[in-house]
Amino acid sequence: MTQLFKRKPIAELIIDENDPRALKRVLGAGDLVMLAIGAVIGAGIFGAIGTAAAGQVAPDGTVIRYAAGPALVFSFILLGGACALAALCYAELAAMIPQAGSAYAYSYATLGELVAWIIGWDLMLEYAVGNVAVAISWGDYFTSLLRGVGLDLPAWLTTGYRTALLSSNPDVSGLLTTAPHVFGVPLLVNVPAFAIVMLITWLLLRGARESATANTVMVIIKLLVMALFIFVGLGNINPANYTPFAPNGFTGIHQGAAIVFFAYIGFDAISTAAEETKNPQRNLPIGILGGLAVCTLIYVVIGGVITGMVPYTELGVADPLARALELIGYQRVGAIVAFGAVISMSAVLLVFQYGQPRIFFAMARDGLLPAWVARVDQKTRIPYTATLVTGIIVAVASAIGDAAETYDLTNIGTLFAFALVCAGVLVLRVKEPERHRPFKVPFVWAIAPLGVAACLFIMVGLPYQAWERFSLWLAVGIVVYAVYGYKHSKLRQK
Repeated sequence: MTQLFKRKPIAELIIDENDPRALKRVLGAGDLVMLAIGAVIGAGIFGAIGTAAAGQVAPDGTVIRYAAGPALVFSFILLGGACALAALCYAELAAMIPQAGSAYAYSYATLGELVAWIIGWDLMLEYAVGNVAVAISWGDYFTSLLRGVGLDLPAWLTTGYRTALLSSNPDVSGLLTTAPHVFGVPLLVNVPAFAIVMLITWLLLRGARESATANTVMVIIKLLVMALFIFVGLGNINPANYTPFAPNGFTGIHQGAAIVFFAYIGFDAISTAAEETKNPQRNLPIGILGGLAVCTLIYVVIGGVITGMVPYTELGVADPLARALELIGYQRVGAIVAFGAVISMSAVLLVFQYGQPRIFFAMARDGLLPAWVARVDQKTRIPYTATLVTGIIVAVASAIGDAAETYDLTNIGTLFAFALVCAGVLVLRVKEPERHRPFKVPFVWAIAPLGVAACLFIMVGLPYQAWERFSLWLAVGIVVYAVYGYKHSKLRQK
């Protein structure tokens, strides 16, 4: 039993730059902040923000989530505080262990192999499953953008099978009958979502430096679009829309925070770039904490503006920002925002698709996944096999999946990982108090436990179905570890 919780020495987690298995250090602090903004400002603000404000009702009339209403700004503040606690812990561990595995690597060094495996398996929900939701939202905005210029794609080529199956909208669910059928099965494929994931995968295969440059360009565009939305929105606020401010009290704020948490998970992706960061001891804390601060401010401002522009009940749509502008008569600005959303979510896809293969890569390097996953291209020095395979899997899932049912899985998986990272900081303070820490969490015995508690509290706000599916996912992961990871672990073989 003790072998299952054997910790990997930190010295073994840090790979020498000249090792052929190592990645290339090409990113600075500015690149990391841009990656954080690229990952955090995306589907959450262009998509999930509407569901959080307006609530969610099942086809049979059952309330799935209570509306936060204009009090959505408190949901963002609550999340910003919770994520700040986790981000401080991430910063301490990332500066100590500048390796590609993120929370997986930190757990291996602090809580042992079994917990590390669970975290690595769990992070698939954050990155791969999360990217499915982002790609589908990207497809919705892209389709709206095409429609605005007179190009109307057939609905069966822009709607996934699961979306039609789960939708309460008769126009969408009716596609199960009206779409072309192959061997009696409706042909429903979200082609835009599939295409963007494969395009992003191609870009990532070109190298980390090229990917970071493309992300910086997209971040600049999205910030300009956000500024345009805020400028127009501030001039069209109706104070009456702020009443009732919190239609469902703290329950609505809590449940709103649980869904828009999806908006915040991107800062974790910065830690996956640790092995490709120059001077990681200095730059990683700047990237993680600086990126989170900027994004929290943007979210609070956008939340306050959008719920003042239109009644919150009108925001439960796939493209709430564009919808709000349309309702106040700014269709052209709405089209610009839709374009910004397409660019913005492309950046999110880029950063998440960047992060997931590096976690697989770290796990394979430790023997917990097959060795072919850890192959590094000798020219670009990136994990090309893991990048390609991840891209194909996410693209196929995006073509047939539904965004709404993936949000919760992504959120619960990420919150669980955040909680364990906070716990890991405390464990390492006890186990190795003398180890040099380039960045230290202030008041760690208060911050880290509060981080664990905050993450668990937000998890409680998620629907029962999310817990059920999460438990099933972890059970499958334990089986995979027992069958493969336990036998092939390089740490155990030593």
